[in-house]
Amino acid sequence: FQGKCPLASKGTRVELILSDKDVANEWGAWIESSKDALTSLQIVTPPTLVIGKWKLKIDVIKREDAKETTYRYVHKDPIYILFNPWCKDDSVYMNDESGKLLGEYILNETGKIYVGNSRKIGPRMWVFGQFTGNVLDCVLSLLDQAGIKDQTRSNPVIMARKLSALVNSSDDNGVLTGNWSGNYTGGTSPLEWTGSTAILEQYYRTKKPVRYGQCWVFSGVLTTVCRALGIPARTVTNFSSSHDSDGSISIDKHFNTDGEPLEEYNCDSVWNFHVWNDVWMARPDLPAGYGGWQAIDATPQEASDGVYCMGPMSLRAIREGKVSLQYDGPFVFSEVNADEVYWVVREDGSAEKQGMNKYSIGKHISTKCVTGAGNTTQSSRDERLCSDIEREDVTDQYKFKEGSEEERAAVREANLHSTVEGIYKTGDEDVEFQINYDVDTFVGEEIKVTLTARNNSTDNRTVKGTLVIGTAYYTGVFHKEVLKEKLDVVLNPNKEKELEFKVDAEKYLEHLVDHCMITISCVCVVQETRQHLIDRDELRLRKPTLTAPESSGHGQSFKVDVSFENKLPVPLTKCELRVEGPGLQKPVIYRQPDVDAKGKFIATFQMTPVKSGKRDVVVYFNSRQISGVTACHSVQVK
Repeated sequence: FQGKCPLASKGTRVELILSDKDVANEWGAWIESSKDALTSLQIVTPPTLVIGKWKLKIDVIKREDAKETTYRYVHKDPIYILFNPWCKDDSVYMNDESGKLLGEYILNETGKIYVGNSRKIGPRMWVFGQFTGNVLDCVLSLLDQAGIKDQTRSNPVIMARKLSALVNSSDDNGVLTGNWSGNYTGGTSPLEWTGSTAILEQYYRTKKPVRYGQCWVFSGVLTTVCRALGIPARTVTNFSSSHDSDGSISIDKHFNTDGEPLEEYNCDSVWNFHVWNDVWMARPDLPAGYGGWQAIDATPQEASDGVYCMGPMSLRAIREGKVSLQYDGPFVFSEVNADEVYWVVREDGSAEKQGMNKYSIGKHISTKCVTGAGNTTQSSRDERLCSDIEREDVTDQYKFKEGSEEERAAVREANLHSTVEGIYKTGDEDVEFQINYDVDTFVGEEIKVTLTARNNSTDNRTVKGTLVIGTAYYTGVFHKEVLKEKLDVVLNPNKEKELEFKVDAEKYLEHLVDHCMITISCVCVVQETRQHLIDRDELRLRKPTLTAPESSGHGQSFKVDVSFENKLPVPLTKCELRVEGPGLQKPVIYRQPDVDAKGKFIATFQMTPVKSGKRDVVVYFNSRQISGVTACHSVQVK
């Protein structure tokens, strides 16, 4: 083994003498064939072998007239030993008779990362490139840099946990520096990255953290790193993902008596979406049955054992509320199944629980399905949610059906380890509220929001409160208020009223930040009963779609055309196309002219593939006014 001090006692130095073929789960070497001057050797390694680079030397001993002469061959290139998910005795073995599972979770070099919010989901193309350039060497150098002991490199549980720490730079001078400020001076905006290769190549070259990343970038790089080492991995997006900062497994929201949020009290948050990873492995450190998919996360959110890492945590354990099993159970459970608890803080500082939402966290947990096995179970409602047929909903792998007895039992099981007593008591409610908006609103169009209140009682009900519309980061952090309306409505018995609120594009365009998120918050109090509505929702404004017509590559150059309609009432400036695909070792950036307001963008470029088979061309359009307009097109290279 190419370590500092390979030792036979540590399993990092091995000497073999040619033997019989019958060896299992241990070192072995024999002559496969021999003819004339050509001899072929077969060498077998044990499934628990240390992951990394090995040196190979072969000694040939010639005996003649009682004299021995040794000829040594030293292989000039290292032998790379990786995890082997095709090997039944390997800890990452995945039973895959069809060949499609590992074709996706190990071999696929491109994929989709889902972004948006719980009402509108869209795919973001990502080039993993785990077999490209210096990616594998970069990953192995990361292990050396972190000082990971040779003996632990055969344990995928420890390795996955270490890798989730090494992909971020918070502790170990790792690959990526996170930035959620909106100011990316001195680095690259997270929205501009189209794949992992450029990030890992830059890190390998400079040995300095790459600026900047956010959750989907961390996840994309971690997928690349795991697949490069032979660990089956997938990116996973959780919509309405909570960030529990104190381990309470509840998300506490505080408001004053006028219904205005008290941000100084709110330590927890709910992200529109959050992206992490699942990796496949056995878990001999846990009770039987908790192997399989394990959640890990490289985004630096909360420290675990003093280090910014997360997992691996068994999906089955998360589903059952077994949060005491390692690692980071309470945090992962709260991300997908915490309850939101709403508190009204009085002027004297006392707080009263005024409601809770048991069904707002952990929606439409999504990953790209196995290639060739599209999600054919989508309902018409899901089609409106996300038209991409390759999105697989894996929510049921993380939690039981929302509101079911099993799901509530899992919440109770988890809350045995940390909760606030009495938060599940509720009172009578006789006024129904509903907030609606058009999920297909494009950037540049007017935003329309309606609030409907229905009185189901036989008495009048007076509703007072506040509705606020503003822009927000995808992490749920409020940015700028664009509309605030006081509410004062009298509802007659068994009647309803509908209130409409509008925001012109001119009022919100300059305040939009990454992902074009609009937040809608409403706090209402029924004066007669003190019933409260505390609701918060997100509208993700749609971006124009790039289109790429059919192209065909035959190992020769081919042309790609891209276009889209600019729906904004302003010109697009500082435009560029970022392209990854066949024949490119790293992304190529093409500068583009300005696009007129309400005008059409058209561009053409050439590509020359160097590998055969199905290849994906991934294109991102970025400008000063709007970024992350994306398209992906498959090309069959013969």
